[in-house]
Amino acid sequence: MTYWALNAIFLGIVAAVALAALVSRRAPRWSAVALTLGVVILMTAVFDNVMIGVGLVGYDAAKISGAFVGIAPLEDFAYAIAAVILLPSLWTLLAPRTLLAPRTLLAPRAKGESRA
Repeated sequence: MTYWALNAIFLGIVAAVALAALVSRRAPRWSAVALTLGVVILMTAVFDNVMIGVGLVGYDAAKISGAFVGIAPLEDFAYAIAAVILLPSLWTLLAPRTLLAPRTLLAPRAKGESRA
């Protein structure tokens, strides 16, 4: 099995969860997800190149596509992309609604109202 085939299975699951979050109308703030994705991709590029460069990690040449970012195979970035999309999608699907609406929890109290 190639790395792309493995990535396709895993990314398919991630896409289904993200779609469920989107349909539930409780989707994460995609602008924040996009910003996070940019940072994580950059960090993945740096650290994967370092780890491969020092010989900590190696790849079977027959199972990679041959497309690289530096010396890191392109397939290696799928896990970072999946994590950045999967975690906030799961959070919005599974977290209690009160945790998803912090503005209402921090709204100013009316005079004489208690939080208890």
